[in-house]
Amino acid sequence: MSLTEQREGIEAGRLDMFVDGAFAFILTLLLIGGDKIPDSTDKLLYMLGGVPAFAVCFFQIAFFWHGHVRWRKRCHSADSTGRWLSLLLVFFAMIFVYPLHMVYSGVFNSLSGGALPSDFHLTGGPADIRALFACFGFAYACMAGTLTLLFLHAAKSAAKRGFSNLDARREMRIWSVPATIGLASALTALGLPLSAPAWVWSIPGFMYSLLFLIGPVVNRFNRRYARA
Repeated sequence: MSLTEQREGIEAGRLDMFVDGAFAFILTLLLIGGDKIPDSTDKLLYMLGGVPAFAVCFFQIAFFWHGHVRWRKRCHSADSTGRWLSLLLVFFAMIFVYPLHMVYSGVFNSLSGGALPSDFHLTGGPADIRALFACFGFAYACMAGTLTLLFLHAAKSAAKRGFSNLDARREMRIWSVPATIGLASALTALGLPLSAPAWVWSIPGFMYSLLFLIGPVVNRFNRRYARA
């Protein structure tokens, strides 16, 4: 291994440790009890009511973190493009964590009829819902879009080195799906009139069910290049 390759390996490792640490810190912002330790059974049970929302938020953050892990498996170089895009992913993740928690704590509070706690309450009606879904959607789209760019960079890097970039291109298409859905959800929320019926405001949220399209996108990609 050359000195340059050793240096690149060290730099890549330091970047990955920073990203991993940043995502770990982001997860601490979702702690169900915050910085308060319960001093009674009632408070403990109240805090445990936040576990369902925390679990979904944990999965969402881990989903994006694992995307970065998968990118590193396909891009071992430590160039400036990968470094800045990785830092951009962390930046968006630290913004995403707040609307993420607000959305899911509100969802579980509503579905449980108020049995599960939520520190977030909609006081401005449709205007609040619009703002929340827009913030969530744009942050979601930015994170997925950044991962799309990371895999695009990995594909170009592999091609320059004479290696197959098929896996990176597949991942790029995978991440373009949540990026598109997040953007579409945010724009839908912004486009809805404030006078719309209450059920209409659930549409931006239900749009994330379209994430199942990741499967067909991957299958189409595999069929296309299996024939090549």
